[in-house]
Amino acid sequence: MVIGIPRGLLFYEFDTMWRNFFKELDIEYIISPNTNKDIYKRGASIALHETCLPYKIFLGHVDYLIDKCDYILVPRIGGYSFYDRMCTRYQSTVDVLQNTFRDRDIKILPFNVDYTSKETELASCIEIGKKLGKKRRDSLRAYIIARQAVNTEAQIKENNLKNALKKDNSKVLLVGHKYNTMDKYVGEPIEDMLEEMGVDLIWATDMDRHDADEKSKEVTKTMPWTFNRELIGSIVELSDEVDGIILLSSFDCGPDSMANEMIIRKIKDKPILNLVVDGQEGVAGMETRLESFIDIILFKKRRILND
Repeated sequence: MVIGIPRGLLFYEFDTMWRNFFKELDIEYIISPNTNKDIYKRGASIALHETCLPYKIFLGHVDYLIDKCDYILVPRIGGYSFYDRMCTRYQSTVDVLQNTFRDRDIKILPFNVDYTSKETELASCIEIGKKLGKKRRDSLRAYIIARQAVNTEAQIKENNLKNALKKDNSKVLLVGHKYNTMDKYVGEPIEDMLEEMGVDLIWATDMDRHDADEKSKEVTKTMPWTFNRELIGSIVELSDEVDGIILLSSFDCGPDSMANEMIIRKIKDKPILNLVVDGQEGVAGMETRLESFIDIILFKKRRILND
């Protein structure tokens, strides 16, 4: 029995938990490779034209895994509380894959989380274990260990964040969903460029997510999308600690379009670059925009020091 895990969309949210859960249950799994041009083209050729970049990449990873495993693990996330909702992309993954690959004999292992239907992470993990022939107590134990690993990782990231903020170099807050910032094809080229320009990157997603969610209320109390609220909260908390902010989003993302416009209107005292990516066919234009943005940051910083 081999479980395939697509390295796209919510993979970067649940990676640590899934790895540890399957490891404790002694279930073999494979993860699709880092996103590359081939993975992207696979997904783009399958997806509808108006599909957002992360979803195209996700479809490419799923396509890669078909015929290489017995089940493909697919998260379907509705929300974590009554007023909490996710982008419809997260809610539709299972249905979209079943229809997109209906001629490929795809076997999906759903990871369902939705407050309104009383589906929790624990309940979903126990259901997955049951489907794979594992006893309830074993799945419960595996989930507890996996959750401990997630908490430990979160604490490490918080410590890294505190240490990064203490550095004297120019610092830029990179704000974006993990499927963008942590993706080798989408986020890594941008991060490499910025590091070559001599700035230290601060990842918004390293902040404690519950604290970030609370902080977001200082800007908006009606934002429905969980991950966007957390990103907004991280800006509220960290903007005074950095010299500039980069909003990294993908083309055709409705929630990001709304959230980023709100951020640009609300945050007035920091340089902000709204960077939208799609397809990554070339990086020359992106590099020019980043260089100009860093020049603005350095100029402003020198002026403040001179004053």
